[in-house]
Amino acid sequence: MTPTDAARPPEQPLESSIWKVAAASFIGTAVEWYDFFLYGTAAALVFNRLFFPSFDPLMGTLAAFATFAVGFVARPLGGVIFGHFGDKLGRKSMLSATLMIMGAATFAIGLLPTYESIGVWAPILLVLMRVLQGFGLGGEWGGAVLMAVEHAPSNRRGFYGSWPQMGAPAGLLVANGVFSVFSRNEEQFLSWGWRVPFLFSAVLIGIGVFIRMSVAESPAFQAHKAAEKASSATPKIPALEALRKYPRQILLAMGARFAENGFFYIVTTFVLTYGTGQLGLERSTMLNGVLAATAVHLVAIPAFGALSDVFGRRPVYIGGAVGCALLAFPFFWLIDTKETGLIVLAITLGIIAHAAMYGPQASFFSELFGTRVRYSGASLGYQLASVFAGGLSPLVATWLLTESGGKAWPVSLYMVGLALVTLVSVYLSAETFREKLSEAPAPAPADGAAGTDGKREVA
Repeated sequence: MTPTDAARPPEQPLESSIWKVAAASFIGTAVEWYDFFLYGTAAALVFNRLFFPSFDPLMGTLAAFATFAVGFVARPLGGVIFGHFGDKLGRKSMLSATLMIMGAATFAIGLLPTYESIGVWAPILLVLMRVLQGFGLGGEWGGAVLMAVEHAPSNRRGFYGSWPQMGAPAGLLVANGVFSVFSRNEEQFLSWGWRVPFLFSAVLIGIGVFIRMSVAESPAFQAHKAAEKASSATPKIPALEALRKYPRQILLAMGARFAENGFFYIVTTFVLTYGTGQLGLERSTMLNGVLAATAVHLVAIPAFGALSDVFGRRPVYIGGAVGCALLAFPFFWLIDTKETGLIVLAITLGIIAHAAMYGPQASFFSELFGTRVRYSGASLGYQLASVFAGGLSPLVATWLLTESGGKAWPVSLYMVGLALVTLVSVYLSAETFREKLSEAPAPAPADGAAGTDGKREVA
C-alpha cells in the first residue's frame, strides 16, 4: 500500500460515520427550512395585513405571495455561486456559510418595522430579506444532500440521501408549530407575536453551525480532488461545465421537480389561505392539519428513499407523480367539506404523494452528475425548477382562485399539469440507483425506457 492509498478515504464508510453525517445534514437542513417556511406561513397569515394593508384582503395575499416567490428567484443564483465553490473547495465549507446567511436574513425579518411605521420601505426591506433567504437556501441544498449521498454506502444512497430531505418537513413542522403557539391571541399575534418565530432562528442557527462543523468532508470529493491534483485538471467554472456536459440531465431534473415542488407549496402554504380566506375556517384548524400531515411526512420520506434503493429511483418517483395527479381534485373536495378529519386526510394524502418523489430525489439528482461538477449540476436542476414550480405555485393558485370566483377546480387542473411535466421528465430519465458516484449515467434510450447498460462517461 502506498502512502497515497493509505491517506485516501475508504469508498464505503462505516455505518457509524454515515449516521453522524446524515444526522448533521438533517439538523442543519431543518434549520434552513424552518427559516424559509416561516416566511411562507407568515405570507399566508399576516404579511398581507402588516406590509400590504392598502390592498383588499385577496390582493394583499397576492402581493405577499409575490414576495414569497422572490425567494425562489434568488435560489438559482445561490446554487450557482455556492455550487462553484463547493465543487472547487468542498461541500462542507459551504454549509456553514449558507446557514448563517439564511439565519441573518430571517432574524432581520423579525425586527422589520411594518408599513404603518415606515410606509413603502417596509415591503421593500421584506423583499430584500427574502432574496437573502433564497440565496442561502439555493446554496444549502446541494451541499447538504451531497454530504449525505457521497458518504453513504452505494446500496443505501437513497435512504441516507433522504435525511437532508427530511429537513424540509421538520422545518415546516417547527415553523407552523411555533406560529400556532403565538397566533392564539389575534391582537398579540399581529402586534408582536409573529416576530418571535423569526427571532428564535438565531438560536437554531447557532446549533446548526456547531453540528455541521463536526463532520468530515465527503470521501468522494476528497478522492476526486486527489485525482484532480495528480492530473492537474480542474473545472474553471463548474456551472458552465455542467451545462455543457449535462444539459439533458439538468433539464430532466428541472422537469422532475415540477409536481414535487409545486404540489408541496399548494398543499402546505396555499391551503392556509384557501381554508381561512375562502372557506372561513379557523387558522388553527388549517395549521393543525398541516402539522399532522407533516409528522407523517417525516416518516414517509426515508421510507420512500429506502424503497428507491430496492426498486430504483424512477418507479418510486413516478408513483408519487401519479399520486399527485389523482389527488388534484379530491384534495379540494375534502377541504371543502370543512370537516377537520377530512381536511387532515386531504393534506396527509398530498404529503405522502409528495414524499414518494422527495424521498429518492437527493440520490436521484446526485447520481445524474459526475463528481467534479455534481454540486453545480444538481443545484442547477433543483433550484432553477423552484422558480417556476414552488415559487410561483401559491401565486398562480391564488390568481386562478380569483379569476374563477373562488372555485378550486382551475387550481386542480394546474396541479395535474405539474404532474404531467414530472411524469414525462422522469420517464425520459435514465435509472441511476446502480451507478457509481464517480460516473455519469448513460443517456436514456430514445423511447424513454431506463437502462443501466452501455458506456459510461467517467467524471
